[in-house]
Amino acid sequence: MNHSRQALFDTLAQVGKAMGNGHRLTLLERLSQGEAPVETLSSCADLTVGNTSQHLQHLRRAGLVTARRDGRQIFYRLTDERIMQLMCLMRGIAETNLAEMERLLGKLFPESDGAGELEAISRDALRSKLERGEVTVLDVRPQDEFQSGHLRGAINIPVEKLEQMLDQLPKNREVVAYCRGPYCFLSREAVRILRSHGFQVRRLEDGYPSWKAAGLPVDRVGT
Repeated sequence: MNHSRQALFDTLAQVGKAMGNGHRLTLLERLSQGEAPVETLSSCADLTVGNTSQHLQHLRRAGLVTARRDGRQIFYRLTDERIMQLMCLMRGIAETNLAEMERLLGKLFPESDGAGELEAISRDALRSKLERGEVTVLDVRPQDEFQSGHLRGAINIPVEKLEQMLDQLPKNREVVAYCRGPYCFLSREAVRILRSHGFQVRRLEDGYPSWKAAGLPVDRVGT
């Protein structure tokens, strides 16, 4: 009996071992945006295609990702959307209990928020504003990620194109920008750009994966 119980924990530990690598968490974060080919994943994780494939095989053996072939390309996706919830829990535990997280966050986002320019809005507050029709939601991720899934009713303008497409956004209405998640800089950059052009804008406290993991309304292009 004890042997069988230990075997269960050993099997469960395979998930923890597969996620116990920063590069693999980067890959999972990207896959939480939607399906992607190995080449895109390697660029996102700043790895070679070969190294990326090795990490993906670890994740695949642990049941965290699955793959399909389309011609010469192999596309990966998460096997279970609860993986996003697991990553959110990991982040919350680490930010609460590891002092190093605070130091690293300060290093990643060193800018001052004295003027409130990076003020964030929670998921619940944004949902209420959307239900009342009070806000325009701006997705500043790349187009392929937007097409894989996005907040319902969101406008997609990748952050590098934002200044050339300001006329697509209303100046008399609050804008909420979002991107991949709390460690993504894209929505922060969008807030700075829009504030400099006179827009009333905030960023979503979390990104698309957390919104989706919470069971809130999402859409995909073509659906």
